[in-house]
Amino acid sequence: MKDETAFEPFPLLNNGHLMTIIPALWMRRLPPIKTPAVDRLFQVKPHVQVLAKCHFAAEPESRPTIIILHGLEGSSSTPYVLGLTHKALERGMNVVRMNLRNCGDTLHLTPTLYNAGLSSDLVAVANELMEIDGLKTIFAAGYSLGGNIVLKAASELGKSGRDLFAGICAVSPSLDLAICVEALEQGFNRFYEQRFLIGLKAKIRAKHQFYPSLYDTSKLKLVNSVRRFDDLYTAPDAGYKDAAEYYEKASALPIMDQAEIPLLIIAAKDDPIVPFHSFQSPKLQTPYITLITPEHGGHSGFLGRVFESQGMIRDRFWAENRIVEFCMKQL
Repeated sequence: MKDETAFEPFPLLNNGHLMTIIPALWMRRLPPIKTPAVDRLFQVKPHVQVLAKCHFAAEPESRPTIIILHGLEGSSSTPYVLGLTHKALERGMNVVRMNLRNCGDTLHLTPTLYNAGLSSDLVAVANELMEIDGLKTIFAAGYSLGGNIVLKAASELGKSGRDLFAGICAVSPSLDLAICVEALEQGFNRFYEQRFLIGLKAKIRAKHQFYPSLYDTSKLKLVNSVRRFDDLYTAPDAGYKDAAEYYEKASALPIMDQAEIPLLIIAAKDDPIVPFHSFQSPKLQTPYITLITPEHGGHSGFLGRVFESQGMIRDRFWAENRIVEFCMKQL
């Protein structure tokens, strides 16, 4: 199903790279969060915990909840996560800002690394919220790599996903990992790749301090690309033989037609990191998917020309407003 919701880019940001970089650096003036966060550890696997920042409103069982996942080398404190948090809270939702494994200063909580295929972690968190906390209506939203994770979870769950999630949203999801990594290796995109590698390499050095027998830092000198990093670290840690197998089996796209819960996907045609032809796949042509594909928006940028309001929050971050609107519509 095609949604023609209009997006007008901020003046002069009709270039994919500018729209990717400028919104990430934008100084946001968000008011204090009314519902303070409570740190909570979720056991997602034996010996593996993830940290989430939980904002539970009064009588949380009676309110909808959204779990927010960040992208590659982000955290629960990444600006777009905080922006969406404010807007969801303004609409009366509970918010769970979930860190992927090792992110948000949680290297000590698991001997493993995070990867784009860890949909089971999201499902484990959602199940606990439903079973332990009695939360009945749960949404999830993910950006970039986190977008792939939430879509993969929805697709793997199939019809049973309706029992756990009321809807899933993804912004600039890297749902075909192989072509995203290939795109990172081209031209100016090498700038993004090298930025990612700084954080990824630092994590391996830090993991070595906690688990010296598991992480060989001498191999870092061989890493000059995300693909090489995944070959040497991500794939073996996740049980794949190499990066190619990891990209194939962790990508959501091949199974997207199995999802049977409402999905919102927002993807710009000028995204420099996620090639747009991913979103032209027949796998996305199902009645459960609302696909919004503006001409501009960059990678998770979507800084709009006009201000929009969600309660006390008034800003130009268009995709965040579409996510909140989608969740409210499902209710």
